Amino acid sequence: MEFVLALHSHLPYVLNHGRWPHGSDWLCEAALDTYLPLLEELEQLAKEGTPAPVTIGFTPVLANQLASPDFAREMEEFFTQRLAACDEVPASVGPLVDFWRSRFKRLQTLFRTIDRDLISAFRRLQERGLLEIIGSAATHGYLPLLAKDESIRLQLAVGQHEHRRLFGVAPQGCWLPECAYRPGIEKFLAEAGFRYFFTDAHLAHAGTPLVAYGEEMHFKPGNAPRSPYRAYRVSRSKKVAAFVRDPRSSMQIWSRHQGYPGDEAYLEFHKIRWPGGLKLWRVSGPNVDLGAKRPYEPRVAFERAASHASHFAHLLETLPDGKPRERDGVIVAPFDTELFGHWWFEGPDFLAATYRALRARPKGTTRAVTASQHLEAHPPKVGLQLAEGSWGANGDHSMWLNDRTAWTWKRLKPLEAAFWKVAPAALKKPAARPVLAQAARELLLAQSSDWQFIISTGAVVDYAERRFTQHCDDAERLIDALKSKDSLETGARIADELYKRDALFPDVLAQVVEALGG
Repeated sequence: MEFVLALHSHLPYVLNHGRWPHGSDWLCEAALDTYLPLLEELEQLAKEGTPAPVTIGFTPVLANQLASPDFAREMEEFFTQRLAACDEVPASVGPLVDFWRSRFKRLQTLFRTIDRDLISAFRRLQERGLLEIIGSAATHGYLPLLAKDESIRLQLAVGQHEHRRLFGVAPQGCWLPECAYRPGIEKFLAEAGFRYFFTDAHLAHAGTPLVAYGEEMHFKPGNAPRSPYRAYRVSRSKKVAAFVRDPRSSMQIWSRHQGYPGDEAYLEFHKIRWPGGLKLWRVSGPNVDLGAKRPYEPRVAFERAASHASHFAHLLETLPDGKPRERDGVIVAPFDTELFGHWWFEGPDFLAATYRALRARPKGTTRAVTASQHLEAHPPKVGLQLAEGSWGANGDHSMWLNDRTAWTWKRLKPLEAAFWKVAPAALKKPAARPVLAQAARELLLAQSSDWQFIISTGAVVDYAERRFTQHCDDAERLIDALKSKDSLETGARIADELYKRDALFPDVLAQVVEALGG
């Protein structure tokens, strides 16, 4: 049996859109809490010779930000702020402040050692054959609900191109935004050059099984297995495979109530000291009020992470529950990368300890591999026509399309239609091309699934509504300028100004051509 850990790294575009709480600080916090600690652990595992073949994705919109000089400057400012916060804490806190100060300085040194370039650091790990980096859609657009096929093609074409530009090779895997699928998405993935994606178990369980006879795929409802412990061909496609999330192992890590992150020894996420943002307390137990949280003890927490990793490695040996293990079986545990370190502070230590525990287990048991390694060794022979849905609440599209967000889709539909209507003619005019390029960037940013998600959760609704409306308004201004020769000069000035704010996807026009079938 093989084990694939898949991590999905994503944040919306926040550079040049303020600093706190939902501007660049959001990005810097993810880097400090998750990306740098994860890199640190992976480098340590490589140094000691422990295989850690994680399959990790960076969405193009996140990768563009992490590769930006603006991010490097913001990150240095963030370190300065965090270290200053340590100096402002009362002396009575003592050793715990020393823990944070030492950690911040260590990660700051790591950041400078890699020339403030996280993307290149992860790229070097892949070039050494230590992990696999997968791609995604450009801005995490919710693909099943986009109105135009050209929009889906553009999201995926930009995803492919930006991945090659930043990581040096084409990605084999694609993280579908929100694991959202509808029948036919695999066709767009195949056209863009992706070999596989990840899906939730309920989409496989509710789907229609297909059985392979020679080279053809035939419907045979009710007889083909729908186990989450194997990869499938999707529909009748020979080019695209789907990995299915294993509910049991995923819950053990994801759930704060039934899994490891809720352990009383771990750092409490919700209680924060202001000003400064330091976290000084531990979970302390189930349903413990924030006012009753006890002081954090790092040594105890990290010992608990090692213990949980040992338990998890043993758990993998018991899967699938009560059923024989198949030679080509695979346990797939996909998560948001930010779970490890940001939400669950000890998460990176847990992951490192898990790979050490797997290495220590007898040969012939569970073996950690990348997703591509599993497909190369075990090409899927069984096909499955997946059901439609996502990994969001209710398993359908309702987290992104509901009474609170319906207006966003009504706004996007005519915007998509207007862009693709003016695009062919604008591509032929040198003066119009820069305007079209920035219109494409603003359209892609407006399509980010983050805006609907934030609105649905009710967390910072005004921010999400403002960002969505801003990108729609800017795209419309540029599209209107493309409709008249007399407006092009004004459109060019607007495009130049907007590029200073939203400077990403430098070659987007080539992907517009590709999306149009050129």
